[in-house]
Amino acid sequence: MVYKIGWFSTGRGPGSRNLLTTILENIDSGHIKAKISFVFCSREQGEAEGSDLYLKMVKDHGLNLVSFSSRKFKPEMRKEGNENPTIMNTWRRAYDQEILSRLAPYSADINVLAGYMLIVGHDMCDRYDLINLHPAVPDGPAGTWKEVIWQLITDKAEQSGVMIHLVTKELDKGPPITFCTFPLRGQSIDPLWERHEQALRQKGLDWIIHEEGESYPLFKEIRERGAIRELPLIVHTLKTFSEGKIGIDNHQVLADNHVQHQPYCLTEQIEASFTNGQHNE
Repeated sequence: MVYKIGWFSTGRGPGSRNLLTTILENIDSGHIKAKISFVFCSREQGEAEGSDLYLKMVKDHGLNLVSFSSRKFKPEMRKEGNENPTIMNTWRRAYDQEILSRLAPYSADINVLAGYMLIVGHDMCDRYDLINLHPAVPDGPAGTWKEVIWQLITDKAEQSGVMIHLVTKELDKGPPITFCTFPLRGQSIDPLWERHEQALRQKGLDWIIHEEGESYPLFKEIRERGAIRELPLIVHTLKTFSEGKIGIDNHQVLADNHVQHQPYCLTEQIEASFTNGQHNE
């Protein structure tokens, strides 16, 4: 039986298109032994140029597409929800129920949040096994990728990583499934840490964050080291799922059919793909 993947995205920009294209290429080559069961997009045709290109690409590949605009769904309630978490939770549950209804004809063994810009509600977590990417190692910094990097800089961390985790009702608290690590020390980055120490003494961290921001050389280097590993980690994670080495049962992560107590380390595979020139596979 072919392993089936469900794909959730808002499809905002080239990153979303590149990610789906890369997974499809790996499926076509047999590297990932699976198929895309469906693609769900939280935008509809005509909302934005980026998502229009995404929707066209999905159709051109002949994939099962379900698009349902979050912007157009009960917009007044959603607007009120921006100021009232209770109303937002009501809106989110109603929207998710509509998604579940539209996806009823399809099934998937695992569902990937790939540039999906909405928080998933409880009903979706109950119905689907969902996975998401977080730009840190297990037990590493929480928050957005920007918050993660600044925390790494603040902590003077010596390594970081990227992980895939199970999506649960607690936001960003699901158990880690796979991960890879990379060093934040070495010949090419040590001079940036030295410049950072000088800047700390002269300006202070608050000045660096607010004045330099994402253009800060150390910030950019850490981001690049993480970003180039995100796509390979997703590829190798789906490959590992499709081979049956890991799985999800009753919202628990399994490894070799037993409850997984430690996340599956894919650092060796990720680094090998760079060595072999296959990091875009």
